[in-house]
Amino acid sequence: MKGAATLISKELLARINELAHKAKAEGLTELEEAERQELRQKYLQEFRAGFRQQVEMLQVYDKDGKEVTPEKVRQVQRDRGLRDD
Repeated sequence: MKGAATLISKELLARINELAHKAKAEGLTELEEAERQELRQKYLQEFRAGFRQQVEMLQVYDKDGKEVTPEKVRQVQRDRGLRDD
């Protein structure tokens, strides 16, 4: 998932992991617990945005070569100017 990796910074992941290790080893302060929750929410938001972008760019074809992309995805692609039909 190359698109999601560019949205989710290495620094964000490093800090989340740092807090996770500290939580297991010695526990977290209230401030660190709040920071961890905020970072988790940011991570999920960025992950979902990247995943949504991938799904919206998706085109599905059956084994005969006929496009069978779901209509909902086609409509999103039309709205974004990615599809002419």
